[in-house]
Amino acid sequence: MRGLFLGLGFVSLAVAAIGIVLPLVPITGPTLLAAYFFARSSPRFDRWLTNHRWFGPIVRDWRAGAGFTVRAKVIAAVAISASFLFSGLVAVQSVAGRVILALGALALCAFVVSRPTKRPAVSRIESPR
Repeated sequence: MRGLFLGLGFVSLAVAAIGIVLPLVPITGPTLLAAYFFARSSPRFDRWLTNHRWFGPIVRDWRAGAGFTVRAKVIAAVAISASFLFSGLVAVQSVAGRVILALGALALCAFVVSRPTKRPAVSRIESPR
C-alpha cells in the first residue's frame, strides 16, 4: 500500500504542478490529495511537501484548519464549473449523464465554499508614542 500511496501522491502533485502553469487546472485539491497520500506513505515526502515554497502553505493551512482564501475558493469554483461543463458538452451525450455531472459540480462547489475562509493577515503598525 505504501508504494501505491507514494505513486498516487506523485501523480496528484504532478496535476497540481500543471495547475500552476495552466489556467482552470486546480492546484489546491491535488495538493491536498498529494499531502494525504504522502502522509500515509513517506514521512520524507510529507515533510518536503509541507515545507515547499508553493505547495506548503496550502497543506499547512488545511492541516491547521485555517481553510481557503476567498481567492482560492473562487478559483476552485470556476475551475470545477468549467471542467464539468466542458466534460458535459464534449464527453457526455446523455441528459442523465449531464445532470449527474451538474449535480457533482454543485456538490464540489458547495464543499469548497463551506470550508473555513482564511482571513488575510492584518499587519499591525505601531503608532508613534
